[in-house]
Amino acid sequence: MHGAGNDFIVIDGTRQDIRSITPAIWRKLAHRQLGVGADQILIVEPSNLPNVDFKYRIFNADGGEVEQCGNGSRCFVRFVHEEGLSTKNEVRVEVSNGLLTLKRL
Repeated sequence: MHGAGNDFIVIDGTRQDIRSITPAIWRKLAHRQLGVGADQILIVEPSNLPNVDFKYRIFNADGGEVEQCGNGSRCFVRFVHEEGLSTKNEVRVEVSNGLLTLKRL
């Protein structure tokens, strides 16, 4: 998926268990010659918090997890809507440093 010049791999962790995926695997997936290739990998997971729709995790191409990405957030909310994970135009998500409300434009 592309957003404002960045490209993302988006993985649905609500329908499959992705807990065994390591930073080394994230790096391989994001590698432009040996993997799919991406600036970042966005993960959609279920949240355990009340009134929160999803957990949103972001991994850079080097395998490190980061707190936030504006372009990634736009792609995240589009993905959950297009994949039928939510019909809401606004979703609340848990990120590593708090909660966000993402709006589908």
